[in-house]
Amino acid sequence: MLTGVFRASYTYVFQPQVPKDGGEPKYSVTMLIPKSDVATYQAVQAEINQALQAGVQKAFNGQMPSKPMLPIHDGDGTRKDGDPFGEECRGCWVLKASSKTRPAVVDINIQPIIDPNAFYSGCYARASINFFAYNVNGNKGIGCGLNNIQKIADGEPLSGRPTAEDDFGGSNAWNGPATYGTQFQASLAAPSGSQGGYSQGIPPQAPPVPQAGYVQGVSFQSPPAPQGGYGQGLPTQGPPVPQTGYAQAPAYGSMPPAYTAPYPAPGAYGAAPPAGLVNPVTGLPTAGGVMGI
Repeated sequence: MLTGVFRASYTYVFQPQVPKDGGEPKYSVTMLIPKSDVATYQAVQAEINQALQAGVQKAFNGQMPSKPMLPIHDGDGTRKDGDPFGEECRGCWVLKASSKTRPAVVDINIQPIIDPNAFYSGCYARASINFFAYNVNGNKGIGCGLNNIQKIADGEPLSGRPTAEDDFGGSNAWNGPATYGTQFQASLAAPSGSQGGYSQGIPPQAPPVPQAGYVQGVSFQSPPAPQGGYGQGLPTQGPPVPQTGYAQAPAYGSMPPAYTAPYPAPGAYGAAPPAGLVNPVTGLPTAGGVMGI
């Protein structure tokens, strides 16, 4: 059957919910049917009676239960646990419909509603539903199946969340200038005393100036100056000074600097050596003095 317009409550039409008593997750909606909609109420009662009659053979083992559980309740009365229904249920019939299969949800133009936030508790809709008899764990009654839903109009959300009109309308309406954005940007200028390029909240002290060639974060003490020609990290003592006359590998035929005068010229061997250049032990000429003598 097709219902009249009702107010939707406890809407789970995009994601299923696990029932409180356990079982398989189901899509569902609680319909708050105004008592002024007599036609819908009478149609619901007629469908329930037909389902009861059909259930005698299909679900109730050939005998009508004395107190079958019914899906429709008086919103001005109490729930099964004895607690009263919510204030939103006053003056309404409360009918819950559910399904294991996701229902189609469309707008007034029969266009699919994709945004889950577009269909919510508090909006107005109508639905196609069906009734069936059940007998589960000794519980006998009539259930209401949910087929498809059509949203008719928006309404005040039942979630307790305030609307944008509540937050920003009436006495909360904006009375400031329309150019407030420009003034707000100007107020974001850098605070006085802050160093350029430094974030707010960081002390504005300038970082220490690093020595040339040294990486930031390394100690800024200058290392000792290396000696000329010696690499960093080596002892800074100068090289030993060579003794005079002991030059490195003189070229053949050249004479050491300290012996230039008495040294015989190349090719002069065989001639009489100059006085004082004869080894007194061997009698042979020498190129210099005899050490130790």
